[in-house]
Amino acid sequence: MAHTTASHNLLSLSRGFKRLNISDPLTQCLAPRLTRIFASQADMPVADLAKELPTGTGFSNTSASSSSPVYTLESPIIKTIYSWPTLEPKRFGWYRPQLLDAPMRRDILHRAVVYEADASRQGTASTKWRFDVHGSNRKLYQQKGTGRARVRDKKSPIRRGGGVAFGPHPRDFSTELQRKVYAQAFRIALSYRHRKGELVILNDEIKLPSEDVGARWLNNLFEANHWGKAHGRSLLVTATRQEQEPRIFDEMEQIGEQGVLKDTEDVDVKDLLETGRVVIEKEALVSLLLKLGGSHPSELRPVYTDAL
Repeated sequence: MAHTTASHNLLSLSRGFKRLNISDPLTQCLAPRLTRIFASQADMPVADLAKELPTGTGFSNTSASSSSPVYTLESPIIKTIYSWPTLEPKRFGWYRPQLLDAPMRRDILHRAVVYEADASRQGTASTKWRFDVHGSNRKLYQQKGTGRARVRDKKSPIRRGGGVAFGPHPRDFSTELQRKVYAQAFRIALSYRHRKGELVILNDEIKLPSEDVGARWLNNLFEANHWGKAHGRSLLVTATRQEQEPRIFDEMEQIGEQGVLKDTEDVDVKDLLETGRVVIEKEALVSLLLKLGGSHPSELRPVYTDAL
């Protein structure tokens, strides 16, 4: 019975992709996503969509000579690219499945979050032990015959002004994690956001449209798009450094309850997971993946279709 149900679901999925037409306006608004639902899945036929695939994408076509092209698991991930600040759909971006369709690995995410937490610990706590306290090492009084407890010097931890017994000393809490594993954690986090529909890619830079707008304008923008605190705080990622555009970073700090703005140098795996959604520039997404290494720049940069 389970085998029959799985076959029926796979047949329905195949028929759905055969009817997919990218020229349909409704399809353009929905921005369909080609993802793997089953652990092991057969070839995914996307006949109509394959005809619209732009040349030079680098994605493999396993049956180029046949009348109905069939793309295997290397089928691209389609993402709608929005404009800033109107949030109107502008184009489609074709991303490799290794970047936005990585399988969920909670163990890798956990290792990455622990690695980041250990690296963020300052380790500057310092106390003086009995050997660090200034003073004489002379024994206060004799060992026996006084009727009192035996004692050593005045730097003992049980005396006022003495040292601390086994208190903290400056240390390095950072741990090690392979670079490839850390890069994979970023791809898993982005793929998790993509599958939940919480990854918004922008075509333009995140900046204020004029000098007259500020935190109030940003707050209205967040509320209009349901990005604010009521719907989960949002993470905005830009490729612009804070030194280059300090004004928008300052204005975002004033509405910190709605979201946070970070550049590609400050974003980590925990940031991608703890907020309600991730709003990222298309160039920032490429820069973030390129910074981690492990792939050629040509493999990270997507292929864009014509404007909608």
